Amino acid sequence: MGVFDYKRYHFIGIGGIGISAVAKMLSLKGKKITGSDIGNSEITNDLEKLGIKIFIGQKAENLEEGVEAVIYNMAIKEDNPEMIEAKKRGLPGFSYPQTLGELSQKMCTLAISGTHGKTTTTAMVSHILRKAGMDPTVIIGSKIIGENTNFVAGNSKYLVVEACEYKRSFLNLSPSVLAITNIEADHLDYYKDINDIKNAFREMAKKVPATGFIVANLAEQNTKDVLAGIKANILDYNSVKMEGNTGICGGFNILDAETAIKIAETLGIDEKTAIKHLSDFKGTWRRLEFKGEKNGNIFYDDYAHHPTEIKASLSALREKHPDREIVCVFEPHQQGRTKLFFNDFVGALKLADRVFIAPIFITREINDGITTNKTLSGAVNKFVPAFSVENAGELKKYLENTKHTRPLCVVLMGAGNIYKWTSQFLATNKKIN
Repeated sequence: MGVFDYKRYHFIGIGGIGISAVAKMLSLKGKKITGSDIGNSEITNDLEKLGIKIFIGQKAENLEEGVEAVIYNMAIKEDNPEMIEAKKRGLPGFSYPQTLGELSQKMCTLAISGTHGKTTTTAMVSHILRKAGMDPTVIIGSKIIGENTNFVAGNSKYLVVEACEYKRSFLNLSPSVLAITNIEADHLDYYKDINDIKNAFREMAKKVPATGFIVANLAEQNTKDVLAGIKANILDYNSVKMEGNTGICGGFNILDAETAIKIAETLGIDEKTAIKHLSDFKGTWRRLEFKGEKNGNIFYDDYAHHPTEIKASLSALREKHPDREIVCVFEPHQQGRTKLFFNDFVGALKLADRVFIAPIFITREINDGITTNKTLSGAVNKFVPAFSVENAGELKKYLENTKHTRPLCVVLMGAGNIYKWTSQFLATNKKIN
């Protein structure tokens, strides 16, 4: 039986932004869904509103009687008690990438890959296609602002999906159209080096049929190397010319928009029409998402967790708010990444006027205690004022007790749980200046 042939599923790690979209999809198809995660989040709360039963904490008894198959997050390990119980019962198990792969085989798949920009580009492609009446199914690694969902149930043959390179998971997909936004070193807890990463992207590019399309930046050397000799039709998104009318700030978002417009072109949507459709695009959850204003200061959430992304986001905020003091509250993601890119993080974070470093968010490693928020803040402090903070309350005290000559633009940044600080801070902050 295939992934979608069962009636009752249990999701392990259901709070993941991608796998939760699959849970929503199956629930909307009338399947019985339960799931577990290590903690509550906006994602698990959204799932509960759909009637999905969520268990907080992972244990064998979470697999109720009658469960027929298990779908699990890539972060789940073999010694997870629910994985052990599923194997004990002989239940079929499918990873999130395997599940996407089977769905992809049944549809005309538009896969958006790359080190940076995947989420925003995927959302933009979805926006253009939906405005054009093409009714795609969409699975995205964030929530679309204004709709509060990471899944769109379409009725056409088109699947728009964010294609993640971690552990080569995107190789499960069968793309008719592939976008490569860019290629840089990342996920080096899995990949050996940049060449290993390029080999994975090349393998992905080879999956596109000769009649299909690859949209990429041919001026980027890594991408150019990957696409050498590939048989599919290759389109350079740099050929698109547009102004910053996408509704969100940052020159890098223009590159994402150009990619999305070029993808739309492969489906017969002309450039002028695609640009028009993008004019009211509002962005995605935690991608330079404006969260509110308090006492004259403004607040953003951002998912940036790689030095290149941090530079782009801080530069975009500097451009948009030149009269404000840019305050970056950064939660490093994974100790290995923090250690490996330590100097690059320092170089990126010093673009802010003031920096606060939260504890490193660790999910798939053992904390060795050597690289910490204190060591990173100490290094950044050589260039701009930088401090380590342990929680939202500590951040609040720092900001309240520091004099500022200009109103603040505060961005809470990282791929972990730092976004939870934003609501806490906005709710409890009485006075900053």
